[in-house]
Amino acid sequence: MLNELFTPSVQHALDIVGIFVFAISGALLAVRKNFDVFGIAVLAEVTALGGGIFRDVIIGAVPPAAFTDLGYFLTPLLAAGLVFFLHPHVERIQVGVNVFDAAGLGLFCVSGTVKAYDYGLGLTASAALGLATAVGGGVLRDVLANEVPSLLRWDRDLYAVPAIVGAVLVVLCIRFDALNAYTSATAVITAFVLRLLALRFHWRAPRAYNRRSATAEEAPAGI
Repeated sequence: MLNELFTPSVQHALDIVGIFVFAISGALLAVRKNFDVFGIAVLAEVTALGGGIFRDVIIGAVPPAAFTDLGYFLTPLLAAGLVFFLHPHVERIQVGVNVFDAAGLGLFCVSGTVKAYDYGLGLTASAALGLATAVGGGVLRDVLANEVPSLLRWDRDLYAVPAIVGAVLVVLCIRFDALNAYTSATAVITAFVLRLLALRFHWRAPRAYNRRSATAEEAPAGI
């Protein structure tokens, strides 16, 4: 089904762009954490490829595409090298990086959902793996950098929700036999626009109802 939506060359080019931008975000975090060149490269690779590897392992598409396509593996290293030498300049175009990151989010939640369905998963499981494809690398990045994943933080603009919306749109199109290049592109654009709007207007998910204490004020466990 995935090859019916996009030609292999177009799909590969879109994947490379998404991987590159995700790798940039991982490498920038590594620089902020004062990692060395190896740490920068590792965080770039994990951020760019982690979600796709997780999806491929779950659905049995092994070895994962990240290990069979040299372009997938080398692209994060290129991004890491760019950030290593030019990170002050990259930081200054953070808005542009965020735009491409949002585009990668939209693309990966859709392609991940479709690929999972192609391998025989049900609609709900396919949507879940589409979400994991889009956000899994970012979660691994934050864990390795010893941070609470952005996905779980209330003080960060919505990230998972746009990916969920994109994945759900795909499975609805599959359910009603309406998935094609146009509807899949609509799902990508919807996730992309939602993410940009969340960044622009600082949309955030609600916290627990009638919450009485801030996280910083809570005592450590056992005290």
